[in-house]
Amino acid sequence: MKRLFIISYLFLVGLLSSCTNDDCILTCQQGFTLDERTCECVEDNAPTDIISKAGIINADETWSSSQIYKLIGKVVVESGVTLTIEPGTIIKGEEGTGSLASALIIARGGRIQACGTSDDPIIMTSVLDNIEVGQQVGSNLDETQTGLWGGLIVLGNAPSSFEGDVSEFQIEGIPADDTFGLYGGNDANDSSGSLCYISIRHGGASIGENNEINGLTLGGVGQGTQVNHIEVVANLDDGIEFFGGTVNVSNTIVWAQGDDAYDVDQGYSGTLDNFVFIAGADSDHGLEIDGLEGSTGSGFNFRNGTLKGLTAEIADFRDGAMGSLENITCFNFNEEGDLEIDDDASSGNFFNQDLQITGWQFVSDLTVSVICNDNSPNGDDDAFDQMMELNNSTVNILTGGANTAVFSCTYTAHKDAMDF
Repeated sequence: MKRLFIISYLFLVGLLSSCTNDDCILTCQQGFTLDERTCECVEDNAPTDIISKAGIINADETWSSSQIYKLIGKVVVESGVTLTIEPGTIIKGEEGTGSLASALIIARGGRIQACGTSDDPIIMTSVLDNIEVGQQVGSNLDETQTGLWGGLIVLGNAPSSFEGDVSEFQIEGIPADDTFGLYGGNDANDSSGSLCYISIRHGGASIGENNEINGLTLGGVGQGTQVNHIEVVANLDDGIEFFGGTVNVSNTIVWAQGDDAYDVDQGYSGTLDNFVFIAGADSDHGLEIDGLEGSTGSGFNFRNGTLKGLTAEIADFRDGAMGSLENITCFNFNEEGDLEIDDDASSGNFFNQDLQITGWQFVSDLTVSVICNDNSPNGDDDAFDQMMELNNSTVNILTGGANTAVFSCTYTAHKDAMDF
């Protein structure tokens, strides 16, 4: 009997050892224990309906709506791996800044299949949010509470315009020594999966001075990726930022971000269709549009948008901005909330039609000339205003812009922020 026990014991030890991940070098925070078999930090005495995730996801897996997933630091879906997230799933990011900032990152070559529904959206929020399984809204946080975790970062192989015409670049918000932050390539049809009916709340944690994570970052994402019905609320930095890429995005809403609602960089050449911005007290711009950084690239198209401001600026065009923006309605902006072209290159693109601003309406007592009162640094303010007046108008009632009915089931609508 003793010999049988010894043999059984040695067999069990060998079995456990064979499941150990010898490549795991993860260090867990206090209160968490490393499970070397899965290379995950497991919270000590964690509730059974909360699953903690940390480090690299190196095999396909599915996250269930019956459980809450906690992000501890950066959780990375590596190249060749697919993460599937069921409708109604709640994901909470741990607090932390710098290297401890939490984020879900889909590395270049990885895929995410995360499509909620209008009745069962996928919710990404902070661990401080008291939302529970089966709920869509918690009761203890509001739109003023930002930077409580990181955000969602998706990286792909699509063309982007980089300084020096390099083929790849390191994404903003990820330290330079983390190679999973690379994006860019030459596959315009690249697919990173699908993102549908996702609400991203209370993010934007800082990883360094003037370096925060956006609510949704799309870096070099290709047009084979499906992205629609995305909501970003109370993000410390930008709501949605496009770094190059060709992905087409539709039905998005950004409310109460700390910087820009929609930010375009590095020659993004896709289409954003049907979008809303609602300013918070600390919001900067509705739109911030930058041009190419390299020698090649084409413009983007933004169409069917509604921008509701406060002191936030309507839009800022910089660094040779190029693209088209059509059927956009702006309202509730005061005199500080103007439309700016900040450099000669962007101004030149405006006059030669590489930057087209057409079919805009301003619901305001101000004239278009006042709204555009500090633009065009080459001194052609009058000509700029005249062209704006030809293409755009001021109106007394809200018409045109986005179809806001598609946002009726969002957190923003639940909080009565969509009083259009």
